[in-house]
Order: sequence, then C-alpha cells, then structure tokens
Amino acid sequence: MSREGIEPNAYLLCTSRIWRTISLMPLDNSRRLLVSGKLFLVAVVLVVAVASSLPAHLRADETLTRYGGQAQQRGADPNLLRFCPGSGIPCVEITREAYDRGHDQFRSSCGFCHGPTAAGGNGGPNLIFSSVIRLDEKGADITRLIQTGRPEKGMPVVPLTPAQIADIVAYLKARIAEVDLTSGRRPARDYDLKKLLTGNADRGKAYFNGAGQCATCHSAEGDLKGIASKYAPVELQARFMYPTGVAKKATVTEASGAQVIGDLVRQDAFEVVIKPADGPQRTWPSDSVRVQVTDPLAKHFELLPKYTNAIMHDMFAYLVTLK
Repeated sequence: MSREGIEPNAYLLCTSRIWRTISLMPLDNSRRLLVSGKLFLVAVVLVVAVASSLPAHLRADETLTRYGGQAQQRGADPNLLRFCPGSGIPCVEITREAYDRGHDQFRSSCGFCHGPTAAGGNGGPNLIFSSVIRLDEKGADITRLIQTGRPEKGMPVVPLTPAQIADIVAYLKARIAEVDLTSGRRPARDYDLKKLLTGNADRGKAYFNGAGQCATCHSAEGDLKGIASKYAPVELQARFMYPTGVAKKATVTEASGAQVIGDLVRQDAFEVVIKPADGPQRTWPSDSVRVQVTDPLAKHFELLPKYTNAIMHDMFAYLVTLK
C-alpha cells in the first residue's frame, strides 16, 4: 500500500509503539542515552518524519475543517474563514469574529422573521435565495431595507448603527457563499468527457431543430459555432442547462409617456436601473414609472421541466460536435 493510502491512525499507532519500545528498555546504556537526551532526539526525529510524511490533505496547516458548519481553509491566518463555491463565483473571506458578530446581530435583530441563519422563519422569506440580497454587491440595498423597512409587507424599520448593519451585510454575504459551497460539490473542469457523453448527437440535433425550438434563436453556424471548443465539457453542460450572462431587457415608461429601453441592471422595491444601448445608466424611483421586463433566457427555463434524461444527454452530445 502507498504511504498516501495509510490511515492517520496507523501513523499514530506507529508513533506510540516507538515510545512504548523506549519506555520498556532496560536501564542500561540505551536508556541512559535517553536520559541524557541523545535517544530522545532520535525519537523526536522519527516522530517529525512520520508527521511530515502525511498526505498534504491531512497535514494540520492545510486541512479543511468545520467551524459551525462552515468550510474553513486553515492557512497563514487560522482566524480567516474562506468560502469558495467555485464555477466562477467569487470567494468570500471573513474573520471568525466578524462572522460571529454579524450572526449574533442578525439573530437578535432579524432572526424572529427570517430565522437565525437567514433561511426563513416566522413569516419572513429565506434571504439566502433572495435576488435583492444576492445582487447587492456593496450592501446598499440591504442597508436601505434595514433603515426604511417595507411597511407594506410587514417589515418594520430596524434601528441599527452603520457598524451593526455592516456586520449583518458581511454575515449575509458569507452565508450565501457558505450555502452555495455546501449545497453540492461541482465536478472539476477537466472531468472526463466520456463520463458525460452518453447521448446520441443525431437525436440531439433533431430536438434542437424541432421540438426544442432552439433553432428559432440559435444557430450551429452562428452564435453556437465553436461552442464546444470555447468551454470545457462540464461547463458546456452547465451552460446548456442554466445559461447566464444575458441581461434582461426593460422598457421603462415615465409619467409623461416617454419610454426608455435598455438592459435591466436592477429592479427592487425602491428603484429601477437600466443601461440604454446609447447612453449611461438611468435610475427612477420604482413607484414613479411602469416597467416591462423581458428575459431572453425565459425559453430556456420553460424547457427545464420538459427535459427528460435522454433529451439532456442527446442535446449535450450534439453541442459537443459544434467545434
């Protein structure tokens, strides 16, 4: 068996046997050497050698541990919690103290409605999957929600200091990354294509051009040309099922009747922000305009409940041919 295949307990057993052998030595020259420190030095060297031979994923300074259900990477700073969900999602770093401080503040100020870990509670929604919380990169929307409340939905104003609000924002961002990290491990980018390629490309092509109506928006010789060379197999499969990176389109109608069309940047209870094709971003209070939103990806999501395993595998097998 290779060294990497030996359980850590075997190393501990080996070490304990070394010490037991030494302790059972008769009081002769060997044991006197131990007393004088020379044999002790030999024993220390043996123990260090055993410890250093542990596989990298088992050594203390590189071990993934659990802290309150959170995945933590121990490194130069053991006080730092780092959540890296993968698949292009940015890592979130937060100290233990900041996490605990934000958690305590959230639990006492918001937990009665949203639950102690923001997963939903007594009438309050799950904030982990809230688009407002997830899209609020700098915490401005969360801050505004806390300071102004949402009376129409039963959310009162929460009187907190800016520092307390900042703690809650940091905690919520860490919780989202933590949930994304632990909700399912993602396969590596170099995952073997043979394990994914179980469908029939011809059937996939027929579905693409027929029942799936994919060809009404996409073309093998147009926007999808070379798609299989652009993305690793596992990423191609994920993008086919859950495409991203396409902005929703919004038409904003002002009180005067004037209309502005552009990419939807943000829409919440407070404001609407769009980016017109020929100008800078524009912002309106949500209650001052009418907004019509169209999602170019809507058809993709409509197909999700209609996909069978066979259709998904066949479609992927066809997309892999578009090199």
